Amino acid sequence: MTLRMPTTAQKHYENLLADHYEWMFGLSFEAKVAEQKAILDEFLGIGRAGGLAVDLGCGPGFQSFALSDRGYEVLAIDTSEKLLRDLSARVDSRNIVTKRADLRELDSLVSPASVETAVCMGDTLTHLSSRSEISGLFQSLARVLKPGGRFVVTYRDLASTELFGLDRFIPVRSDDRRVMTCFLEYETAENVVVHDLLNLRGDDGNWTLHKSSYKKLRLPAEWVIAELSASGLSISGRSEGRMITIAADRKA
Repeated sequence: MTLRMPTTAQKHYENLLADHYEWMFGLSFEAKVAEQKAILDEFLGIGRAGGLAVDLGCGPGFQSFALSDRGYEVLAIDTSEKLLRDLSARVDSRNIVTKRADLRELDSLVSPASVETAVCMGDTLTHLSSRSEISGLFQSLARVLKPGGRFVVTYRDLASTELFGLDRFIPVRSDDRRVMTCFLEYETAENVVVHDLLNLRGDDGNWTLHKSSYKKLRLPAEWVIAELSASGLSISGRSEGRMITIAADRKA
């Protein structure tokens, strides 16, 4: 028997998710920007604005727009050409520059001590292939942030609770043209395989199933905090729930 292995997160988005990414949330683009801006208002504070901000894994630009609204010059980084194209089509006169690149290449994308604020939001952090890559990213952030610069990260809590049986089937969203379901396979203490199943209804009324899977990391908040601290960043805020949010500053 031949087992089909999960693809990379980048290929998963290219093959399936990118074309349906905004639809999955069930909110307008403007509503998602407002949602992300509220998170940034809480974890960046009202007085922190201006300078260079880097949006790591920007997707269609929810956080990039929220940062732009706060007065930042934004460098929006993602590996998805489709999502970057969607963002570029909306930029208009905003001070947002898009760059197709891997966030693990951060050191080559910006100068040392040049970034006022960096964010890695949504669930991007769990898309990296290993905890060692996350440690490397945190070390890069410590180098590129200005003294006193802040990093805000959000990611889905897949570590504190493990689902079993039918609870592993999670409805994402459905309408008369699309039905999306996610199935979680807890592979190890550090990984979960995410299987996305998307049924699409064609103009002829027939439904077709599109499917893809990829691995996500399971990241306890205490481990992330310890790695941020080991990289030379000091924790300035945290919030835990279905999505974990952590803010960290480069020490002056």
